[in-house]
Amino acid sequence: MRITVWNEGRHEQKNEKVKAVYPTGIHSVIADGLREHGFTEVRTATLDEPEHGLTADVLAATDVLLWWGHMAHGDVKDEIVERVYQRVMDGMGLIVLHSGHHSKIFKKLMGVNADLKWREANEKERLWVVNPAHPIADGLPDYFELPHEEMYGEPFGIPEPDSLVLVSWFQGGEIFRSGCCFYRGRGKVFYFRPGHETFPTYYDKNVRHVIANGVRWAAPTNGPRVWVENRTVPLEPLPDAE
Repeated sequence: MRITVWNEGRHEQKNEKVKAVYPTGIHSVIADGLREHGFTEVRTATLDEPEHGLTADVLAATDVLLWWGHMAHGDVKDEIVERVYQRVMDGMGLIVLHSGHHSKIFKKLMGVNADLKWREANEKERLWVVNPAHPIADGLPDYFELPHEEMYGEPFGIPEPDSLVLVSWFQGGEIFRSGCCFYRGRGKVFYFRPGHETFPTYYDKNVRHVIANGVRWAAPTNGPRVWVENRTVPLEPLPDAE
């Protein structure tokens, strides 16, 4: 399994509170969590690298891409978004984290604005497993809690997920679809909500467990390629047209 963890890397440079929580970057902590779960081929990339660190060669050597974005969605070049999109459609898995719901790549794959309610109030989040048979739920308890998180609330402007694995309840009363799975072309997309930059969410053992399970679920499968073609020769003989 070849994994690339992508992060803007901007908050850590500009916000001392974020830097204190993630001194080596959010991407590095997520990558460490994956290594804890036995993944050995994990690389990282950030927005300010050439081609955002997502060259054609890097993506060709990536089975699952993780995406964390927030303050600089608009700075991601459209040609890189198209490059990632084509790789997903051809089978690369994509894990979209937290504010990545407003990333160009997620909105392109979903075909919607992905808007939602939010509140930064350091409140408790309780995540419930609503589909215990799903591979992403493997090894999880009925629910787990994060003591401090940003609230995201419904309605969430996304297509109906192909599978819903996790739902969040927040201390202020809102609920949110926090673990959503989608199929796009040959690829699989998992959106996972927690991960506000000022909280140590990506050190949490359950969050790391969900991400690791998400990577395993999103791994490419060897299904047929999707071709758009004018099939002039039918597979079976057709009756002569009258």
